[in-house]
Amino acid sequence: MYSGDMDLWIAFTLLAVVMQSLRTAGQKQIAKKLSVEATTLVRFVFGLPFAVLYSFVVGQSSLDSEPQFSPTFFLAGGLAGVAQIGATLCLVKALTIRNFAVGTALAKTEAILTAVLGTLFFSATLSALGYLSVVVGVAGLLVASNWQLNWKDLLHNESIKYGFGAGLGFALASLWIRDASLSLNAYPVYSASLVLVYMVFLQSCLCLVQVLRQNPSQLRLILNNSLASTFIGFTSVAGSVGWFTAMSLQEAALVKTLGQIEFVVTLLITYLYFGEKINAREYIGIMLVCASIFLLLWST
Repeated sequence: MYSGDMDLWIAFTLLAVVMQSLRTAGQKQIAKKLSVEATTLVRFVFGLPFAVLYSFVVGQSSLDSEPQFSPTFFLAGGLAGVAQIGATLCLVKALTIRNFAVGTALAKTEAILTAVLGTLFFSATLSALGYLSVVVGVAGLLVASNWQLNWKDLLHNESIKYGFGAGLGFALASLWIRDASLSLNAYPVYSASLVLVYMVFLQSCLCLVQVLRQNPSQLRLILNNSLASTFIGFTSVAGSVGWFTAMSLQEAALVKTLGQIEFVVTLLITYLYFGEKINAREYIGIMLVCASIFLLLWST
């Protein structure tokens, strides 16, 4: 219905990549002062006003596009919100375990898990080139991560469970976000904003209950760092706007594959700004990721 907007998914994905990088940098700084739960809460609570404002502005320019709320919207959006929180906790847990390289590498398989799950359970079929682009992109990330896996890891390494859990959670969240947005049968940019408001509100409530239950004193620390918290909230919502809108316009697996360009940008910044060398393995990873993006754009 909105074929004229299909090229927008690329721009929104690139917006998401940039905003996600800024949000991560902000979270790394504030995490030195707050607990993991409080840091997660900041992302949602301080992002909620921006999400509501964005949805209101978009809605004013989409008055001829009346959303059709249904049980699918509330169920899929709710499941996406819970899956996203669970995936984040799994990823954080993987980072705290010794020898976590395998776990974090598995978390990067999100794109291929999205493709597989989308095909099996969400009727999200891709072209042959689309599937190939996903596989090549994930391979590039794993090569650059120096991913090594043996039978001992499979049997005893807990980071595998958490890493796979993170990739699976993010993949399911992406697919449910797309389902929730499409169920509204409205202009994609507007429907994505409504999914965002619903999810951020739900996640704010869940995380607030968790912080109040575990360590209420963290709320005062959050207020003492309100400026940094506002920055994280804004960049988080801006990144989510990018992801949600792109996945409303295009299959989630392809959006996540294009989003892997963040890895290439990070390595180039490391080389150009910090003066650190890129080794041969990382060069191969960059070439594979770039090849996957070329295949992706060709397939669409």
